[in-house]
Amino acid sequence: MSRSTAGFVGGLLLLTATASGLGAGSAAAAPRTTPLETIAQLSAQRVTVADQVAAAKYGTTSPIDDPAREAVVIADAEQQATALGIDPAPVAKIFRDQIEASKVVQRALFAEWDADPSLVPTTRPSLATIRVELNTIDTELVQAIAAADGALRAPSCDGRLTAATVHARHQQNLDVLHFAALLRALPSVCADRSAG
Repeated sequence: MSRSTAGFVGGLLLLTATASGLGAGSAAAAPRTTPLETIAQLSAQRVTVADQVAAAKYGTTSPIDDPAREAVVIADAEQQATALGIDPAPVAKIFRDQIEASKVVQRALFAEWDADPSLVPTTRPSLATIRVELNTIDTELVQAIAAADGALRAPSCDGRLTAATVHARHQQNLDVLHFAALLRALPSVCADRSAG
């Protein structure tokens, strides 16, 4: 684990523990959303959409691991990053993590449904329709990364991303599985300064 990732996870655990004691009365007027908060929110949306992906794939020949599709998603993100004038390499790393986070959810749901078939969704969503939704989220995510470009290299990035992640968890009511997936989605967001 890189120092940047360790700092993010450590700060997240501390903030999660202390934030649980904060009541609604301690919140001031809602501040404007920062690009890091937008990244966390979009990542949270993406891991919740993974439920639909799992439902579309379960019991079919569509695999959880789909290297060809994953390569398309990453290439699209890189092209959008280049068009926005930012380095596509860090964006590709972030999107690899986003894809792995989705697979965390899919694998867990497949295991749950294998163990208890009564939990299998009764309707199968269209994978093509879900991909349209994911493409929209991905486009917004690349835009948020571009907007946060300077913040991603700042020493305060880990702490701010930690706070944004906790906020996204509470705002979107993520359960343990989806919060674990959200954590898997974000370790590459802040630039790794350990090599410097």
